[in-house]
Amino acid sequence: MEITRENILNALSEVQDPDLKKDLVTLNMIQNVQTSNDVIKFTVMLTTPACPLKEIIRKDCEKAIVKHFGEDVQMDIEMSSNVTTIRNNTPLLPGVKNIIAVASGKGGVGKSTVAANLAVALAKTGAEVGLIDADIFGPSVPTMFNCEHEQPNVTSVNGQNKIMPIQQYGVKLMSIGFLAPPDNAVVWRGPMASSALKQFLSDAVWGELDYLLIDLPPGTSDIHLTLVQSVPVTGAVIVTTPQKVALADAQKGVGMFKQPQINVPVLGIVENMAYFTPEELPDNKYYIFGENGGKTLAEKHDVPLLGQVPIVQSIRESGDSGYPAVLKDDITAEAFNNLAESVAQQVAIRNASQAKTQKVEINT
Repeated sequence: MEITRENILNALSEVQDPDLKKDLVTLNMIQNVQTSNDVIKFTVMLTTPACPLKEIIRKDCEKAIVKHFGEDVQMDIEMSSNVTTIRNNTPLLPGVKNIIAVASGKGGVGKSTVAANLAVALAKTGAEVGLIDADIFGPSVPTMFNCEHEQPNVTSVNGQNKIMPIQQYGVKLMSIGFLAPPDNAVVWRGPMASSALKQFLSDAVWGELDYLLIDLPPGTSDIHLTLVQSVPVTGAVIVTTPQKVALADAQKGVGMFKQPQINVPVLGIVENMAYFTPEELPDNKYYIFGENGGKTLAEKHDVPLLGQVPIVQSIRESGDSGYPAVLKDDITAEAFNNLAESVAQQVAIRNASQAKTQKVEINT
């Protein structure tokens, strides 16, 4: 077959995106098609730099080209990405493509640890990432990112003073912990806490972000309602541990986002502390909090199980030292990297298959 742009596109139209169930040409994922000295060049524009199917898609493209042009053909395939969004023409956070709520029904399940490592793992793939610590009364992001004593700068934008988020490990950060002395308790009523979250959303210079993660406080409180009333949330990630008491509360978290008046898509469940693996026995798994509780919850609500994160000493050490576990080279880093791929994958599927999330209007 003659090597022409039209014939190349015809060949690649046989390659499907495994998640979106449509061919790459229809999805406009094949770009910059060139032919030079019998070398076929093109770019595959993935929906996220964290795409777990990158190599599968590349190999499928190679097979399609060989099928149509023969085994002697030379190829130069660039794998790039452009994170998808349905947040178009939004007055608040216009440069943010996806807002992801990280929530749990109860405290103590490692939600902030998951949020911090998820943010860093996404940034490691090349994505632009921000993280808001919305747990106003128990901020932990400053400790987890080793910036407890940092204070954000203020800049003027169009005559208004705006807060510049702290940057650490490739992630833009905002937390009440940057604005209040670390030893002081934040004793506020609900409306004051909600006002602080609104300021983090509207008065900080977030710029262009692929993903803005919101680390919500435990439970279902004023903060949660403030978030969904302030901005259309792309989706929610629910963190739980396997035991029954945590699952009962996590179920309430899922139920809140699925309420008709809120209607925020649940991207999936993260089962944290899924099992214990001793460092000296890496192949052993001890299910000290029960087994597959998060998996059962995900199946019950027909949402994906995004990942199962083990409980190992290094996660605690990383949280205390302010050097996230995902930056190391061990079993937990692998778990968080896989989690980031799963979350990015579900965001892309959600954006391609579901309607735009609406800002919630609740009369109170």
